[in-house]
Amino acid sequence: MVVIEPAITKDEEGDVMTGREASDGFETASEGTDGGSDNEEQQQKQEKQNVSPPKDDSYEDASNNDELEQKALVQANDAKLEGNKLFAAAQYEEALSQYEVALQVAPNLPSFVELRSVCHANRAICFLKLGKYEDTIKECTKAIELNPSYMKALVRRGEAHEKLEHFEEAIAGKLWFNLKTILELDPSNEQAKRSIFRLEPKAAEKREQMKEEMIAKLKEMGNSLLGRFGMSTDNFKAVKDPSTGSYSISFQR
Repeated sequence: MVVIEPAITKDEEGDVMTGREASDGFETASEGTDGGSDNEEQQQKQEKQNVSPPKDDSYEDASNNDELEQKALVQANDAKLEGNKLFAAAQYEEALSQYEVALQVAPNLPSFVELRSVCHANRAICFLKLGKYEDTIKECTKAIELNPSYMKALVRRGEAHEKLEHFEEAIAGKLWFNLKTILELDPSNEQAKRSIFRLEPKAAEKREQMKEEMIAKLKEMGNSLLGRFGMSTDNFKAVKDPSTGSYSISFQR
């Protein structure tokens, strides 16, 4: 009978190993596959951990907008403060430019309403000092549109109307609305009270002057027509009723 001895091999250090022991030092095909699968799973887990979360663009945009608004606010305030310094030094034209810069920098947003209103009112007082009353009224109106209860703007607009002798506008309600609004907001405002007291007789005088001018024009037109018939407006006498203020016409030869 033939006996087959197991194959004998040597390890690197010369130790003797049987064939079975020698094979234990290598991975079989099945063992290699399992190990590769584990490595792939670990690699996939590592890749998932390394993937950064998606960026929230809306949050980033909002943050950028806030930063831009804050920057604009700082720049607008700086320009306004520079305008205040120039105004205090009676450099009204230069102050106007700085307030305009502030308005250009400050966006037309709700958070900037107060600043824009103040800048318009400050431009109004500059124009008032320069004697440009129409521009004063325009700037005051812009300030009041942004802040209807802005007392200084209301007062300055009233002053500008008075400087322009807009008593006919007082009759129409524009100036009186201005003064009445001041008293509604601040019943103790002495400046508004004094203005009303001072302007009432002026308004009445202006009204009479307007009536006289109107009658003179009508008389001139009447003479041009009546002259064809040998008459004039002197043949007609206008008599004023003191109780009603109306006129009655009587013919005289």
